[in-house]
Amino acid sequence: MRPTLIVMLKEPHPGRVKTRLGHDIGMVASAWWFRHQVRRLLRRIEDPRWQVVLSVSPSVEGLQSRVWPAHLPRVAQGGGDLGARMARMLASGGRGPACVIGGDIPDITRTRIAEAFKALGDHDAVFGPAPDGGYWLVGLKHSTRQPPTLFNGVRWSTKHALADSIATVPRYRVARVAMLRDVDTVADLHPARNQGL
Repeated sequence: MRPTLIVMLKEPHPGRVKTRLGHDIGMVASAWWFRHQVRRLLRRIEDPRWQVVLSVSPSVEGLQSRVWPAHLPRVAQGGGDLGARMARMLASGGRGPACVIGGDIPDITRTRIAEAFKALGDHDAVFGPAPDGGYWLVGLKHSTRQPPTLFNGVRWSTKHALADSIATVPRYRVARVAMLRDVDTVADLHPARNQGL
């Protein structure tokens, strides 16, 4: 059974996606950036080694959207906080390994995804950390056998999100893969420039 790579996406409407970036560059520009970033990402990560599934929000609009490639299967994220939606999406991956990523990480490549699925060969869970204390990827070896505590009490959008999430999978063998940066602000668009490089 092929592993499943789930990409969580919102419809790219101004004021509904990348709002922190929108405060820096304008809501229309940030929605445009997100739409085109996701299109580039999807072209880069399609691979015969795994199935790519789009997890869309809002549900009805996302399922009918013409923005995203029509050949990729879609599932509705449904309600709940980020943890509830991610747990639901992981469970939808079938009996094999499944990973969830967001659409706002420019440096995701096939190689990075392959590393995550490889890590699930001898680990129960995998996380791709981000510099801000969150993460760009989460995956489970057996996506339908989740601990009941999965993502409970995670302090989302804080420096504690990764540590909190790992704490919700007690007794799991947890792997970490490469650290990648997501884009939340204009500074994240040009990290080398902002570090004086």
